[in-house]
Amino acid sequence: MLITLITNLVFPINVWIQKFREISKNLVFFALEEPGKLFRVKVFPNMRLGRFFLKHHIFLIGAFTFLFLVLGQAAITHPRSVTVRVERSLIVQQNSGQVTFQSRGTSRPVVRGDRLQAVGDGVATGSRSAAELLVDTGIGFIQVSENTQVRVRAMGFAPDNGRTTSLEVPYGQVRLQLRRFTHPGSYLEIHTPAGVSAVRGTTFGITVQSDGKTGLATLSGAVISTARGKSVLVRGGFQNFVIPGKPPSPPVPLKDNTDLKYEIKPLIHAGIRSVQIAGQVDPVNIVLVEGKPQVTDPNGRFSVPLPALSTQTLEVTVITPLGRRQVHKLFIRL
Repeated sequence: MLITLITNLVFPINVWIQKFREISKNLVFFALEEPGKLFRVKVFPNMRLGRFFLKHHIFLIGAFTFLFLVLGQAAITHPRSVTVRVERSLIVQQNSGQVTFQSRGTSRPVVRGDRLQAVGDGVATGSRSAAELLVDTGIGFIQVSENTQVRVRAMGFAPDNGRTTSLEVPYGQVRLQLRRFTHPGSYLEIHTPAGVSAVRGTTFGITVQSDGKTGLATLSGAVISTARGKSVLVRGGFQNFVIPGKPPSPPVPLKDNTDLKYEIKPLIHAGIRSVQIAGQVDPVNIVLVEGKPQVTDPNGRFSVPLPALSTQTLEVTVITPLGRRQVHKLFIRL
């Protein structure tokens, strides 16, 4: 606003002020230099123009003053808007553990302050690692969980100067907290192997398994879940999931539940003993067994074969779309 006001006041009024000062100086110089011969001194290169200004200087001074006041008031009442576009980016705010910054076909350990700007720029987290990304101009934050990758698909501006952000999450879990957008053309969307989740300001999270199955949970606001040409509105307090090649599932009440049900099954195949852990979680959750991602079916069931040992401890980690995490320690005795 200040820059706009100064711009309107300075130009073109500064040109008129300069002309007024020049005329005033010439008139004062004329009166002091030749007090008795007011009309015989050549103040201006053009004598006729000079006589005109001398005869009508009171009127001209008043006209300039009036013009200055009118234009100044117009500049204050109707300031020109100045549109300043900044370069779009995601900024690494925090990181812990093993986090990699990926850009232009190269990768290196991430550094706080790194910017994801170009198409393909991204971050990837390892086991027990995490990162937080700031969406530029204070749009919001993206919390990146362990064993997750986030990449830039496109970042730009809408015709109404709104921000458009398109990201890709091939696997893992992210939680987004975004303010409500002020421009109708603004949006942020997350692409996964199963579909697209688009928002205009909300708090939500997604999980993406290695087979592309995507879980979505909306804490506040609303998210549009789209796949196979069908869109489902997932409002705050609801969740759903999408399996690659199929339309989104109907929304159900949000659970954000990290419970694990399991049973141990001894197996013998070709004379070799083994153990199978059969478990079940909420279908939108992701499961890590000893840090390795597992695939769950539409009902959240999974199974893991293990060698038959007399005693062993197994860590099973359950992560919800909103980022809630619980480690279950299973003690197996045969």
